[in-house]
Amino acid sequence: MFENQDEWVSKTRMKKQMNDLQDLGMALTKLSTDTLKKIGLSEELFEAVQTYKKITSNGALKRQAQFIGRLMRDTDPEPIEQFLAKLRGDNAAHNAFLQRVEQARGRLIADDGALTAFIADYPLADAGKLRTLIRNTRKEQEQGKPPKNFRALFQEIKAVMEDQQDGGDEADFAEEGEE
Repeated sequence: MFENQDEWVSKTRMKKQMNDLQDLGMALTKLSTDTLKKIGLSEELFEAVQTYKKITSNGALKRQAQFIGRLMRDTDPEPIEQFLAKLRGDNAAHNAFLQRVEQARGRLIADDGALTAFIADYPLADAGKLRTLIRNTRKEQEQGKPPKNFRALFQEIKAVMEDQQDGGDEADFAEEGEE
């Protein structure tokens, strides 16, 4: 019936591909101008994305989104997808780091001996400052006060763990409580 069965694509599949490209274009509209410049978009696509950000009318937004989708058909989506995946990956790694900081803070508040283990893993940490923040955080929680010291303790632990990471020798204190 069809001479080139391999090249034939159903109308449904074509629409899905076009919608996927439009969705990829909409992901570009959520990025900052500086980030967009790093991707290396065509000038026309870059301007279309910038215009989309300025539009407030719903009908005009829909038309501009369709226009971006049409421009995306002429653009290789692979580099854009890779760039967006890299952005999401960086955020995932950062979120995992913040979770390790929260776990360390939880153990330090709950257990007096945890500070000794933390100092052993992070020798650059200021034990006196941490001890004071832990004590003040416990008082805050007992008295039901706003978590000022709780947040300060988080920031201090985060700074210590970042310094240790930058030195290339990451300790395992954050994972110790899970064993």
